Amino acid sequence: MSDTTAGTTARGEHAALADPTARRELMRGVDPVPGSPKPDSILVVDNITRHFGGMTAVDVDHLEVQRGIITALIGPNGAGKTTFFNLITGFDKPTSAKTGAHWSFDGRKLDKTSASSVSRAGMVRTFQLTKALSRMTVIDNMMLGAQAQAGENLFKSLFKPMWSRQEKDIEAKAEELLDRFKLLEKRDDYAGSLSGGQRKLLEMARALMSDPKMIMLDEPMAGVNPALTQSLLGHIQSLRDEGMTVLFVEHDMHVVRHISDWVAVMAEGRLVAEGPADSVMSNAAVIDAYLGAHHDTDLGNDDLLDDANMDEIAAQVRAEEAAKREGEA
Repeated sequence: MSDTTAGTTARGEHAALADPTARRELMRGVDPVPGSPKPDSILVVDNITRHFGGMTAVDVDHLEVQRGIITALIGPNGAGKTTFFNLITGFDKPTSAKTGAHWSFDGRKLDKTSASSVSRAGMVRTFQLTKALSRMTVIDNMMLGAQAQAGENLFKSLFKPMWSRQEKDIEAKAEELLDRFKLLEKRDDYAGSLSGGQRKLLEMARALMSDPKMIMLDEPMAGVNPALTQSLLGHIQSLRDEGMTVLFVEHDMHVVRHISDWVAVMAEGRLVAEGPADSVMSNAAVIDAYLGAHHDTDLGNDDLLDDANMDEIAAQVRAEEAAKREGEA
């Protein structure tokens, strides 16, 4: 089979997952248990631990991420979700690096690769706190995201004909993405002038400049006003429907339930549950990880999320955390 034919077949298979029924059928046979094997895993992680002094931030025995769907990684604050992202994307190194830590992406081993190599392999991520370069324009931020730019070579940069055509193509692609994310009118504004939600959109758009196979979003809704939340949700779903794999960290249970096809739960650095959103949110271990004594409450219940209940829960969580800190002092 030629590369072109293989690419066409792969796109056809991924396009089929735009159908919710197809996604449900795909995941129906997957056991809803931590570390369950997936039909077509794009990311496989084994034996990753990260210690900070005497504290274990991450201790994941096995995790697989299914290709072509939206997987949510949830857990209470301090569960190790962002640290886990940092480890598998090359921004941090596991404590178990020399004792069996292994992870691969799309069949390519990534155990000892740098963040730039991970990106070139097709796995890109955004950050909890956006990394837009504030003193550069929006369009310049976008163009930095493109890979293999001839103008970055010192020798070639001296001869404009060697890179000018590519630069025009990159700029056209950047403008197309800015238009898609409703940021085109901001192309010549400094990135520092954007709102928090617009910076989230810019970071997501810039990540797509490298044509990734999987995008990892670290709390994409954090700090975003309601007017932009729906736009972000739509963009995440459209990425999945176009064949991209999405792995995202999120605390908003409404968001998780409404857009995720599969949910993995971390608590105290460990993977404690996996499964469809509805079943995971009623899992006793998950409720315990989030709410402590609220064992009889379903996280997927909209009534839980009214202001009175949320204020009560938040107050109890603060009290429990304060008591824990006093006990450790």
